[in-house]
Amino acid sequence: MLNFDFHNPTRLVFGQGTIKDLGKYIKEYGDKKVLLLYGKGSIFKNGVYDEVVSSLKEHGIEYVEMDGVKPNPVLSKVIETVDLMKREKVDAIVAVGGGSVLDTSKISAAAYYYDGNPWDFYEGKVYPEKALPIYGVLTISATGSEMNSGGVITNEEEKKKWGWGSKYTYPRLSIVDPSVQKSLPRNQTVNGAVDTLTHVFEAYFGGTSGTLMQDEFSEGIIRTTMASVKVLLENPEDYEARANLAWAATLALNGLNGLGRRGDWASHSIEHSVSAYYDIAHGEGLSIVMPAWMKYVYKNDVEKFARFGEKIFGIVKEDKGEQALAAIEAYKEFLRSIGAPVSLSERNIGEEHLKEMAENAVLRGPLGSLMKLQAEDVYEIYKLAL
Repeated sequence: MLNFDFHNPTRLVFGQGTIKDLGKYIKEYGDKKVLLLYGKGSIFKNGVYDEVVSSLKEHGIEYVEMDGVKPNPVLSKVIETVDLMKREKVDAIVAVGGGSVLDTSKISAAAYYYDGNPWDFYEGKVYPEKALPIYGVLTISATGSEMNSGGVITNEEEKKKWGWGSKYTYPRLSIVDPSVQKSLPRNQTVNGAVDTLTHVFEAYFGGTSGTLMQDEFSEGIIRTTMASVKVLLENPEDYEARANLAWAATLALNGLNGLGRRGDWASHSIEHSVSAYYDIAHGEGLSIVMPAWMKYVYKNDVEKFARFGEKIFGIVKEDKGEQALAAIEAYKEFLRSIGAPVSLSERNIGEEHLKEMAENAVLRGPLGSLMKLQAEDVYEIYKLAL
């Protein structure tokens, strides 16, 4: 196990009926004018917009609005958002939605105090010294963005989909009311579960030894996520399943799951190139990429993949290599059972851009910790995923 220093400054308010208190919390922190940032309108259908606005008005919080954040958030929207915030001189951001809205809020919060292109933060040309406070109101559990500092944005012109974060971009406070997620379309529930599982895998399969406590913790999140999404596909309004899935998504990427071990994160970078070129949902891309990555690298930690098979699927074989491969196939079968894609061809993606995408994936250097992947390795993983 590696040494670690853990600090997560986000205050998390979790449970039914908690959104109505948003304005009260903002007032307690002393912010008087906020940017209300959201996506394409689902918050009007599920009543969250009305709850948020009502709470802001009740507590005398002035607000201006910015809508239109895409599921794969883009740099041009960040620039538009920052321009509006500067004109209106807001004190904070209220990000209402899923990971894409929260990701947009994080880079916007830092760029508020910067006169250049926000992409400079992603390129490492500049580092923030402060950021506007962020209040998150989560409407879909998947990315863990409600309780971490990171965010992913796509530079549309350069086809770069990169992650970035800072100690200043943790949300000050996030509200998670699982009951508002009951109206989510089936595919979004599935994609959220896949995203959660992949976040766990990035640390679980990172190649660090001596992490029994973390492994047990990860396996608990994995089992909870799998069980909860199965229930929700049968009964989308089951609150306990929604609550367990939402909490699992937060725990998967609020820092706890990764303590004391290296994160691999190759699968995320490989997927980012897929969705930068084809604009498919992040969860779908991860569902396709992760099993292919597993098959390509499993020999670098056969014992962990075999453990995964036994602890999650009850697979025990004399040969650990066979057990590991059986575990990977069992995971693919689970994905199929919840309606998630497991091949690029299922999303009409062929060989046309694979080499270009592989080169794009490693623009910032080799990927992974379990196995260092160059462009040729990424290309082979894409071929396995066809």
